[in-house]
Amino acid sequence: MNIALLGYGKMGKTIEKIAIERGHTIVLKADKDDTAYDVSVADVAIDFSIPTAAVNNISNCFNAGVPVVSGTTGWLDQYDEMVALCNEKKGGFIYASNYSLGVNLFFELNKKLAKMMHPVEGYDVHMEEIHHTQKLDAPSGTAITLAEGVIDNTAKQAWKLDQGDENTIPIVAKRIEDVPGTHTVTYTSEVDDIEIKHTAHNRQGFALGAVVAAEWLHGKTGIFGMKDVLGL
Repeated sequence: MNIALLGYGKMGKTIEKIAIERGHTIVLKADKDDTAYDVSVADVAIDFSIPTAAVNNISNCFNAGVPVVSGTTGWLDQYDEMVALCNEKKGGFIYASNYSLGVNLFFELNKKLAKMMHPVEGYDVHMEEIHHTQKLDAPSGTAITLAEGVIDNTAKQAWKLDQGDENTIPIVAKRIEDVPGTHTVTYTSEVDDIEIKHTAHNRQGFALGAVVAAEWLHGKTGIFGMKDVLGL
């Protein structure tokens, strides 16, 4: 495939390396300040940009008839708008807060644990996420997805950064140099803790998942997620 990279930071460079290893060609590399680019030269686009650039990048793809895989977080207040544009243009779109196979399995484990914990009295849930200091949004999109998985399966109604209450899941977000991503979900009681944790060792898993998603999306129209790609 001919792939456009929208966002050429550390993730973009890792995606480029893996895509080339898998036999694809990178035909466009647009960095965060690039707006005048022609994405129509690509068969599929992969957007790992920044929150302020994501909507423009995704819109450009739909308007050019190019399916797009987006891993940028921090722009989801406009997600419904992008879904509407995708449907209008009969485009192809995958958004995921995290493309790692391990993390997507972790999402499913998190939902299962939440269902199990819901009827058990005496436990409360909290979350922590740690990322590198260059990450602009907090909490991470992955942490929000984890929180939504708990909310859908328990009496919790919302999440909140740093502090929570009886109805709210607190998410602590830490920024530490060179940490690719660590996410922990903990249920605490007076007698014990139950904890599940995912620790990324590098960016390879995220990048490979994004390229696999792009391969899967090529030639398709509609709105999809990693559960579709992985058959979960």
